[in-house]
Amino acid sequence: MKFFSTIALVAAGLANAVHGDAVPWERLDKNNSVLLILDIQVGLYHVARDWDPSLYQNNIRAHAELGKVFDIPVILSTSADTGPNGPLPKEFIEMYPNAPFVRRQGEVNAWDNPEFRAAIEATGKKQVIVAGITTDVCTAFLSLSLRAAGYSVFANIEASGTTTELVRDTANDQMARAGVQMYSLFAIVCDLMRDWRNTPGAKDVLPYLDKYMPVYGQLARHHAAAVEVGTIIPGESGLITGKNGSLIL
Repeated sequence: MKFFSTIALVAAGLANAVHGDAVPWERLDKNNSVLLILDIQVGLYHVARDWDPSLYQNNIRAHAELGKVFDIPVILSTSADTGPNGPLPKEFIEMYPNAPFVRRQGEVNAWDNPEFRAAIEATGKKQVIVAGITTDVCTAFLSLSLRAAGYSVFANIEASGTTTELVRDTANDQMARAGVQMYSLFAIVCDLMRDWRNTPGAKDVLPYLDKYMPVYGQLARHHAAAVEVGTIIPGESGLITGKNGSLIL
């Protein structure tokens, strides 16, 4: 009897631990979000070895442009940009010439910099979309600090980079367990948009996806071409029509 009582207590403890660690899913709200371009510097770019370099360059540019597509406030920050970490890509600075730009000269964790904290607080937003180099330090340290301060954090897993896949996966797991929402770029886009009929919607988002997510851009191009100039070839009509010849939609 004592053995089974012990098992029951252990099971109850595990259940409570799981329940305590659970973080409810939260929807991204473009009216309550701020985008961080964090330490995505031209020197640090070289230590992002967990991505193909060309793909990763595409990913960070796509992350940066989210602020333009959805008209959400943007904060830029660098770590020791006069040394080997290097500056931000000039394209990002030119994209947001009026955005707060905090050039940290010592603080590893951006949250330790008073000017950076003040810039986030000044937006009045409670949802923070973030990506940075490196995933395990720049992104993780700040994300964990933001969670501790009561913010909702959405980490763009495709735009943060680090030294190895093992380091990346460990850092992402650490953030997830702390309640950071781990999102792909496409998930961020879709949750900010919510509905293709919204503004911004298909008219604004499809050109962005064509630029940064070619597989979806080509899908849209294929559909447009089929509608404009396409013809049904033998064998295709049966794939989309029922036995009575009507379209199955």
